[in-house]
Amino acid sequence: MASLRFPFLFSQPQKPPSSATSDAPSRSFSTVAVALAAGGSTVAAAGAIIAITQSPKNPFLENVMNFLLSNFSPNKNHSSPLWGSVSLADVSAPVTVSSTGMAFPSIVRGTQRLLGIGMRKKAVFGLKNIDVYAYGVYADDADVKKCLAEKHGGHSVSELQQKEELRNHLMENDIRMTVRLQIVYGRLSIHSVRSAFEESIGSRLYKFGGYDNKELLHRFTSQFKDEIKLPQGSIIELSRDHDYILHTTIDGKEMGSIQSKLLCRSILDLYIGDESFDHKANKDVESNLASLLHK
Repeated sequence: MASLRFPFLFSQPQKPPSSATSDAPSRSFSTVAVALAAGGSTVAAAGAIIAITQSPKNPFLENVMNFLLSNFSPNKNHSSPLWGSVSLADVSAPVTVSSTGMAFPSIVRGTQRLLGIGMRKKAVFGLKNIDVYAYGVYADDADVKKCLAEKHGGHSVSELQQKEELRNHLMENDIRMTVRLQIVYGRLSIHSVRSAFEESIGSRLYKFGGYDNKELLHRFTSQFKDEIKLPQGSIIELSRDHDYILHTTIDGKEMGSIQSKLLCRSILDLYIGDESFDHKANKDVESNLASLLHK
Protein backbone atom coordinates (compact mmCIF):
# COMPACT_ATOMS: atom_id res chain seq x y z
CA MET A 1 0.00 0.00 0.00
CA ALA A 2 1.34 3.43 -0.97
CA SER A 3 1.86 5.99 1.76
CA LEU A 4 0.90 9.62 1.36
CA ARG A 5 3.50 12.14 2.46
CA PHE A 6 2.41 15.71 3.06
CA PRO A 7 4.52 18.21 1.08
CA PHE A 8 5.63 20.34 4.02
CA LEU A 9 7.80 20.07 7.11
CA PHE A 10 6.51 19.11 10.53
CA SER A 11 7.36 21.53 13.33
CA GLN A 12 7.61 20.47 16.97
CA PRO A 13 4.40 21.64 18.69
CA GLN A 14 4.30 22.82 22.26
CA LYS A 15 2.67 20.43 24.72
CA PRO A 16 -1.03 21.39 24.81
CA PRO A 17 -2.96 21.71 28.06
CA SER A 18 -5.08 18.73 29.06
CA SER A 19 -8.56 19.72 28.00
CA ALA A 20 -11.23 18.49 25.64
CA THR A 21 -10.90 21.64 23.49
CA SER A 22 -7.15 21.40 22.99
CA ASP A 23 -7.40 17.70 22.05
CA ALA A 24 -9.79 18.38 19.16
CA PRO A 25 -7.15 19.22 16.47
CA SER A 26 -5.21 16.07 17.38
CA ARG A 27 -8.30 13.90 17.09
CA SER A 28 -9.17 15.48 13.71
CA PHE A 29 -5.67 14.89 12.34
CA SER A 30 -5.91 11.26 13.47
CA THR A 31 -9.13 10.98 11.52
CA VAL A 32 -7.27 12.19 8.39
CA ALA A 33 -4.50 9.63 8.87
CA VAL A 34 -6.93 6.77 9.40
CA ALA A 35 -9.04 7.74 6.39
CA LEU A 36 -6.04 7.93 4.08
CA ALA A 37 -4.50 4.73 5.41
CA ALA A 38 -7.78 2.94 4.81
CA GLY A 39 -7.32 3.25 1.06
CA GLY A 40 -6.83 6.84 -0.01
CA SER A 41 -10.17 6.92 -1.83
CA THR A 42 -12.03 10.10 -2.62
CA VAL A 43 -14.77 9.17 -0.15
CA ALA A 44 -12.29 8.62 2.65
CA ALA A 45 -10.56 11.90 1.83
CA ALA A 46 -13.87 13.72 1.85
CA GLY A 47 -14.61 12.34 5.31
CA ALA A 48 -11.23 13.53 6.48
CA ILE A 49 -11.89 17.02 5.13
CA ILE A 50 -15.17 17.17 7.04
CA ALA A 51 -13.34 16.23 10.22
CA ILE A 52 -10.82 19.03 9.63
CA THR A 53 -13.44 21.68 8.99
CA GLN A 54 -15.06 20.86 12.33
CA SER A 55 -11.82 21.58 14.20
CA PRO A 56 -10.77 24.92 15.69
CA LYS A 57 -8.76 27.15 13.35
CA ASN A 58 -5.28 25.72 12.98
CA PRO A 59 -2.73 26.62 10.21
CA PHE A 60 -1.36 23.07 10.04
CA LEU A 61 -4.79 21.55 9.58
CA GLU A 62 -5.70 24.21 7.03
CA ASN A 63 -2.63 23.19 5.02
CA VAL A 64 -3.74 19.57 5.18
CA MET A 65 -7.23 20.53 4.04
CA ASN A 66 -5.91 22.56 1.11
CA PHE A 67 -3.68 19.67 0.09
CA LEU A 68 -6.56 17.19 0.16
CA LEU A 69 -8.92 19.52 -1.68
CA SER A 70 -6.38 20.09 -4.47
CA ASN A 71 -5.47 16.42 -4.84
CA PHE A 72 -8.80 14.66 -4.33
CA SER A 73 -11.19 16.99 -6.15
CA PRO A 74 -13.84 14.96 -8.03
CA ASN A 75 -13.33 17.22 -11.06
CA LYS A 76 -9.61 16.52 -11.27
CA ASN A 77 -8.26 13.81 -13.57
CA HIS A 78 -6.10 11.34 -11.66
CA SER A 79 -3.64 8.86 -13.00
CA SER A 80 -2.39 5.94 -10.98
CA PRO A 81 0.05 7.04 -8.24
CA LEU A 82 2.01 3.84 -8.67
CA TRP A 83 3.83 2.28 -11.58
CA GLY A 84 1.03 -0.04 -12.66
CA SER A 85 -0.47 -1.53 -15.77
CA VAL A 86 -2.01 0.70 -18.40
CA SER A 87 -5.73 0.06 -18.75
CA LEU A 88 -8.30 1.00 -21.37
CA ALA A 89 -10.88 1.57 -18.63
CA ASP A 90 -10.33 5.34 -18.54
CA VAL A 91 -9.86 6.78 -22.02
CA SER A 92 -9.36 10.38 -20.92
CA ALA A 93 -6.99 10.48 -17.96
CA PRO A 94 -3.23 10.58 -18.60
CA VAL A 95 -1.03 7.89 -17.10
CA THR A 96 1.92 8.97 -14.94
CA VAL A 97 5.15 7.10 -14.27
CA SER A 98 5.44 7.72 -10.54
CA SER A 99 9.23 7.25 -10.39
CA THR A 100 9.80 10.08 -12.89
CA GLY A 101 6.59 12.16 -12.84
CA MET A 102 6.29 11.82 -16.64
CA ALA A 103 2.66 11.85 -17.77
CA PHE A 104 1.51 10.19 -20.98
CA PRO A 105 -1.72 11.31 -22.67
CA SER A 106 -4.20 8.51 -23.27
CA ILE A 107 -4.71 9.57 -26.91
CA VAL A 108 -2.26 11.08 -29.42
CA ARG A 109 -2.79 12.16 -33.03
CA GLY A 110 -6.55 12.10 -32.49
CA THR A 111 -7.14 8.36 -32.77
CA GLN A 112 -4.10 6.52 -31.41
CA ARG A 113 -4.65 4.94 -27.99
CA LEU A 114 -2.04 4.31 -25.32
CA LEU A 115 -1.38 0.57 -25.04
CA GLY A 116 1.68 0.36 -22.80
CA ILE A 117 4.44 2.28 -21.04
CA GLY A 118 8.06 1.23 -20.56
CA MET A 119 11.35 2.62 -19.32
CA ARG A 120 14.69 2.80 -21.10
CA LYS A 121 17.47 2.33 -18.55
CA LYS A 122 21.21 2.47 -19.06
CA ALA A 123 23.97 1.08 -16.87
CA VAL A 124 26.67 3.57 -15.82
CA PHE A 125 30.10 1.94 -15.52
CA GLY A 126 28.27 -1.34 -15.04
CA LEU A 127 27.28 -0.29 -11.53
CA LYS A 128 24.08 1.72 -11.56
CA ASN A 129 21.09 1.90 -13.89
CA ILE A 130 19.81 5.39 -14.71
CA ASP A 131 16.42 6.21 -16.21
CA VAL A 132 17.15 7.63 -19.68
CA TYR A 133 13.60 8.06 -20.95
CA ALA A 134 10.11 6.70 -20.49
CA TYR A 135 8.18 5.62 -23.55
CA GLY A 136 4.56 5.08 -24.46
CA VAL A 137 3.29 2.86 -27.30
CA TYR A 138 0.15 3.95 -29.16
CA ALA A 139 -1.95 2.41 -31.94
CA ASP A 140 -4.94 3.55 -33.96
CA ASP A 141 -8.22 1.97 -32.80
CA ALA A 142 -9.77 1.50 -36.23
CA ASP A 143 -6.59 0.17 -37.83
CA VAL A 144 -6.11 -2.38 -35.05
CA LYS A 145 -9.64 -3.74 -35.45
CA LYS A 146 -9.43 -3.74 -39.25
CA CYS A 147 -6.08 -5.53 -39.47
CA LEU A 148 -6.20 -7.86 -36.49
CA ALA A 149 -9.89 -8.74 -35.97
CA GLU A 150 -10.00 -11.28 -38.80
CA LYS A 151 -7.04 -13.25 -37.40
CA HIS A 152 -7.82 -12.91 -33.71
CA GLY A 153 -11.44 -11.81 -33.32
CA GLY A 154 -12.74 -15.32 -32.62
CA HIS A 155 -10.74 -15.69 -29.41
CA SER A 156 -11.80 -14.57 -25.95
CA VAL A 157 -10.02 -11.73 -24.16
CA SER A 158 -8.25 -14.15 -21.82
CA GLU A 159 -7.06 -16.26 -24.77
CA LEU A 160 -5.83 -13.21 -26.66
CA GLN A 161 -3.91 -11.93 -23.66
CA GLN A 162 -1.75 -15.06 -23.83
CA LYS A 163 -0.96 -14.66 -27.54
CA GLU A 164 2.43 -13.05 -28.01
CA GLU A 165 1.96 -13.05 -31.78
CA LEU A 166 -0.47 -10.14 -31.30
CA ARG A 167 2.56 -7.88 -30.91
CA ASN A 168 4.20 -9.31 -34.01
CA HIS A 169 1.07 -8.77 -36.08
CA LEU A 170 0.80 -5.24 -34.71
CA MET A 171 4.35 -4.49 -35.85
CA GLU A 172 4.00 -6.16 -39.26
CA ASN A 173 0.66 -4.74 -40.40
CA ASP A 174 -0.03 -1.31 -41.90
CA ILE A 175 -1.36 0.12 -38.62
CA ARG A 176 -0.80 3.72 -37.61
CA MET A 177 1.32 3.73 -34.48
CA THR A 178 3.43 6.10 -32.39
CA VAL A 179 6.22 5.52 -29.91
CA ARG A 180 6.48 8.58 -27.68
CA LEU A 181 9.79 9.06 -25.85
CA GLN A 182 9.89 11.45 -22.88
CA ILE A 183 13.38 12.36 -21.74
CA VAL A 184 14.07 11.73 -18.05
CA TYR A 185 17.86 12.11 -17.86
CA GLY A 186 18.51 15.86 -18.03
CA ARG A 187 22.08 15.54 -19.33
CA LEU A 188 21.23 13.43 -22.36
CA SER A 189 22.87 14.73 -25.54
CA ILE A 190 21.58 14.38 -29.08
CA HIS A 191 24.88 12.68 -29.94
CA SER A 192 24.14 9.95 -27.38
CA VAL A 193 20.66 9.41 -28.83
CA ARG A 194 22.04 9.21 -32.36
CA SER A 195 24.78 6.75 -31.34
CA ALA A 196 22.30 4.56 -29.43
CA PHE A 197 19.96 4.41 -32.44
CA GLU A 198 22.86 3.60 -34.78
CA GLU A 199 23.68 0.57 -32.68
CA SER A 200 20.22 -0.70 -31.70
CA ILE A 201 18.35 0.01 -34.93
CA GLY A 202 21.35 -0.96 -37.05
CA SER A 203 21.38 -4.44 -35.54
CA ARG A 204 17.64 -4.84 -36.16
CA LEU A 205 17.84 -3.63 -39.75
CA TYR A 206 20.33 -6.44 -40.31
CA LYS A 207 18.17 -8.91 -38.35
CA PHE A 208 14.99 -8.26 -40.34
CA GLY A 209 16.55 -7.23 -43.65
CA GLY A 210 19.28 -9.84 -43.87
CA TYR A 211 21.94 -7.43 -45.11
CA ASP A 212 23.70 -4.20 -44.16
CA ASN A 213 21.43 -1.14 -44.49
CA LYS A 214 23.88 1.67 -43.80
CA GLU A 215 22.21 4.13 -46.16
CA LEU A 216 18.75 3.62 -44.62
CA LEU A 217 20.20 3.82 -41.12
CA HIS A 218 22.05 7.05 -41.96
CA ARG A 219 18.90 8.62 -43.41
CA PHE A 220 17.17 8.00 -40.09
CA THR A 221 19.96 8.96 -37.66
CA SER A 222 20.90 12.10 -39.64
CA GLN A 223 17.56 13.59 -38.54
CA PHE A 224 19.01 13.97 -35.04
CA LYS A 225 21.18 17.00 -35.76
CA ASP A 226 23.91 18.28 -33.47
CA GLU A 227 22.21 21.59 -32.72
CA ILE A 228 19.15 19.92 -31.15
CA LYS A 229 18.94 20.15 -27.35
CA LEU A 230 17.18 17.54 -25.23
CA PRO A 231 16.52 18.91 -21.74
CA GLN A 232 14.50 16.85 -19.28
CA GLY A 233 10.90 16.60 -20.46
CA SER A 234 11.73 16.78 -24.19
CA ILE A 235 9.51 14.59 -26.37
CA ILE A 236 10.59 12.52 -29.36
CA GLU A 237 7.83 10.87 -31.37
CA LEU A 238 8.43 8.12 -33.91
CA SER A 239 5.14 7.69 -35.78
CA ARG A 240 4.29 5.13 -38.43
CA ASP A 241 1.66 6.35 -40.91
CA HIS A 242 -0.13 4.32 -43.57
CA ASP A 243 2.10 2.86 -46.30
CA TYR A 244 4.85 2.47 -43.67
CA ILE A 245 5.90 6.12 -43.62
CA LEU A 246 7.89 6.96 -40.50
CA HIS A 247 7.65 10.52 -39.19
CA THR A 248 10.16 11.78 -36.62
CA THR A 249 9.27 14.79 -34.48
CA ILE A 250 11.11 16.40 -31.58
CA ASP A 251 9.10 18.68 -29.29
CA GLY A 252 6.44 19.05 -31.99
CA LYS A 253 8.82 19.89 -34.84
CA GLU A 254 9.04 17.37 -37.67
CA MET A 255 12.60 16.30 -38.41
CA GLY A 256 11.78 14.25 -41.50
CA SER A 257 9.90 11.27 -42.92
CA ILE A 258 11.07 8.01 -44.48
CA GLN A 259 9.00 5.37 -46.23
CA SER A 260 10.32 1.97 -45.23
CA LYS A 261 8.51 -1.05 -43.81
CA LEU A 262 11.87 -2.44 -42.67
CA LEU A 263 12.75 0.71 -40.72
CA CYS A 264 9.30 0.89 -39.08
CA ARG A 265 9.50 -2.76 -38.08
CA SER A 266 13.00 -2.32 -36.65
CA ILE A 267 12.05 0.69 -34.53
CA LEU A 268 8.91 -0.95 -33.13
CA ASP A 269 10.94 -4.04 -32.25
CA LEU A 270 13.03 -1.90 -29.88
CA TYR A 271 9.97 -1.13 -27.78
CA ILE A 272 7.59 -4.11 -28.08
CA GLY A 273 9.72 -6.85 -29.61
CA ASP A 274 10.84 -10.00 -27.82
CA GLU A 275 14.09 -8.28 -26.78
CA SER A 276 12.56 -4.89 -25.99
CA PHE A 277 13.83 -2.44 -23.38
CA ASP A 278 11.00 -3.18 -20.93
CA HIS A 279 9.07 -6.47 -21.02
CA LYS A 280 6.34 -5.06 -18.81
CA ALA A 281 5.35 -2.78 -21.69
CA ASN A 282 4.98 -5.90 -23.88
CA LYS A 283 2.51 -7.44 -21.44
CA ASP A 284 0.48 -4.25 -21.24
CA VAL A 285 0.33 -4.01 -25.04
CA GLU A 286 -0.85 -7.63 -25.35
CA SER A 287 -3.51 -7.16 -22.67
CA ASN A 288 -4.85 -3.90 -24.07
CA LEU A 289 -4.85 -5.15 -27.65
CA ALA A 290 -7.00 -8.05 -26.50
CA SER A 291 -9.43 -5.68 -24.78
CA LEU A 292 -9.49 -3.36 -27.80
CA LEU A 293 -10.40 -6.19 -30.20
CA HIS A 294 -13.45 -7.00 -28.05
CA LYS A 295 -14.74 -3.44 -27.64
